[in-house]
Amino acid sequence: MSGALDTIFGSNLDWLFWPPARPHPESAWLGHIPFAHWLVGAARPRVIVELGTHIGASYAAFCDAVVRHGVAARCYAVDTWAGDRHSGAYAEAVFAELNAFNTARFSAFSTLLRVSFDAALEQFSDGTIDLLHIDGFHTYDAVRHDFETWRPKLSDRAIVLLHDTAERQDDFGVWKYWEELRQTYRGFAFEHSHGLGVLRVGEHAEGPATVLFGDMAADEANRIRERFAALGETPRWMARAFQFRAENERLRARLGQSR
Repeated sequence: MSGALDTIFGSNLDWLFWPPARPHPESAWLGHIPFAHWLVGAARPRVIVELGTHIGASYAAFCDAVVRHGVAARCYAVDTWAGDRHSGAYAEAVFAELNAFNTARFSAFSTLLRVSFDAALEQFSDGTIDLLHIDGFHTYDAVRHDFETWRPKLSDRAIVLLHDTAERQDDFGVWKYWEELRQTYRGFAFEHSHGLGVLRVGEHAEGPATVLFGDMAADEANRIRERFAALGETPRWMARAFQFRAENERLRARLGQSR
């Protein structure tokens, strides 16, 4: 293969075409899956922790990227899988199906921790987490508590993701805390799919991902936002998403669980 097609089929662009591992139509995270695929390859984190997993769309994207990029990482999803006032209560089948999926696909390096965020802290040594995704209860006090309690666990190359930075409905307060964090740390914010803040917390963060935290012109930043937003447009995933939901229903029936 040669010529112009080389730029399309180059292995460095494979992540552009990866389908989502768990494209559930109810997930608010679908639009950021291409960014998750890129970020894991660009940052090559050794330990990934997600606080608030629910159906698992974002967590599966991180795990899938670990496999596809060949990253030597351990991944942990922390959630009670009980739900909260913002998400509503979860049926037991949500955890049962995700657990079965994780066991089949990622059990060699992935662990689901069914505990509260605070209870999970003791399972991680200080300075060990390279990528932390915070997507729990979305009030200002809750997200601030999550960041501050997990801050000591972050490594000197850590990147933190905060979902829902563009949501200002009801008592959502991630946007407000994000603005405060940006007074201390360099970051980059996406506006699509409810918003995603990308924060450089570790002083020695390295690799291609650090381009997001450098000085760039406004038009360059907007170009990055527009391209990832286009990659994550919901119609790209919906046919697969509804197929995925049908497969989930069949699996839940086999597990003998109710919705």
